[in-house]
Amino acid sequence: MIKKLSIAMLAAVLAMLCWCLSYLLPYMTKSVVAPPPLVVNDVTQLYAITVNKVIAPQTETELVHQLLNSSGAVSVGGGRYSQGGQVALPDSLHIDMRSYNKIVSFSPDKKHITVQAGITWRDIQTHIDPYDLSVKIMQSYADFTVGGSLSVNAHGRYIGEGPLINSVQAIKLLLADGSVITATPENNSELFYAAIGGYGAMGIILEASLQLTDNSRVQRQVANVALKDYPDFFQVQIRDNSQVVFHNAILYPPHYKQIAAVSWVKTDAPVTVASRLHSPNTRYWWQPALIDFVADYDFAKRLRQQWLDPLLFSQPAVHWRNYEASYDVRELEPANRTKQTYGLREYFVPVDQFDAFATQLVALLQQHKVNVLNVSVRHALPDKGSLLAWAPDETFAFVIYYRQGTDEQARQHTQLWSQQLIEAVLSHGGTYYLPYQPSATPEQFQRAYPLATEFFRLKQQYDPQNRFTSQFWDKYQPPLVAGGS
Repeated sequence: MIKKLSIAMLAAVLAMLCWCLSYLLPYMTKSVVAPPPLVVNDVTQLYAITVNKVIAPQTETELVHQLLNSSGAVSVGGGRYSQGGQVALPDSLHIDMRSYNKIVSFSPDKKHITVQAGITWRDIQTHIDPYDLSVKIMQSYADFTVGGSLSVNAHGRYIGEGPLINSVQAIKLLLADGSVITATPENNSELFYAAIGGYGAMGIILEASLQLTDNSRVQRQVANVALKDYPDFFQVQIRDNSQVVFHNAILYPPHYKQIAAVSWVKTDAPVTVASRLHSPNTRYWWQPALIDFVADYDFAKRLRQQWLDPLLFSQPAVHWRNYEASYDVRELEPANRTKQTYGLREYFVPVDQFDAFATQLVALLQQHKVNVLNVSVRHALPDKGSLLAWAPDETFAFVIYYRQGTDEQARQHTQLWSQQLIEAVLSHGGTYYLPYQPSATPEQFQRAYPLATEFFRLKQQYDPQNRFTSQFWDKYQPPLVAGGS
């Protein structure tokens, strides 16, 4: 009997090892195949666009020269993390800004830095961390270029802040006629508020001057609350708590009833992770494998909610702010995206409409059997300046991370539920985020962004030949404006 049990146990262990290897092997052995140089794609691999020419300028003089000595459409890209054709147009001159990546000036005393637009946030962190300084507002991941983040007016998990534009002091912008101007909230303000969040339509962002803040140690605190109780919890515990640096709430699929509210609070406690920044050389394999596992099975989603996350959150965690802000998006990257890919959607709703919209959100996701891995709830203060502001009022953001197939049927299905969610959020006075697949109809875009009319008026004034464009703008820019005047 003992011998039979031992054999059975050994067989079970071997089966478990084989199962694990079936998930992990593609990540441990995957290789990256570079696309042809004239094909520009984004992270989803759904928008492969063949351009006419690709340049990677390193100086302003070279950029101006290339612009003035070319004709036709010009598209601009950085890290290419936008997910719906925002960085390229067929047959365009594509400007890859990633080599335009120097630090122009840095004042530790004034907590101020000016950088070229192709630099990544991670490179800025490397430069400022020895001075115990941090970026004030950025995304949760540090791989993005500053110019790309400005173009989408990004936001993160920062409490008491809002979109990235709230920490920008000035930008330098290359216009279609070859002129270079500096725009601030006080000077050339119309271009400042149009170019930031303008997805490359106004010109090429060359430089940005950014406010910095102090680095600090932060300690993780987690509270488990019901979805219906979260707005009150946030209002009482988080919103006006000056000690909270980062906060987001994890809404768990497939039932969407419980939230893990994760806060990182300033502390004097010793760090539990000695590193001040994540290593840029880390090889990620178990993280994306785990994501695939959670995407494959509903029981894995429940396992994450009931066992994996509670186990993680039970461990003490004190990090440097810069460590918590320097995550690498490669930890999410699957072995390949040939048959299925991962995407994001984001919907912004006024704070008093949280409950009503959340009810519709859950119903639609369940109705369409959307393979959601995670819904992250964020908060943002108003953006009163941007012409394409996604947060004209104080807002909660629902960030949906999901998996979809890459075939046409799957893409049509994604467009269907996305349009329905856009309609739902619009009915509650909210809006949706533009860096993702352009599922919205032009009419939905106009309703979500009513100042787009003024945006396109400025576009026609400063770029009458419509040189700065993309596949994204090809869909939403009105035909009357698209041809110039």
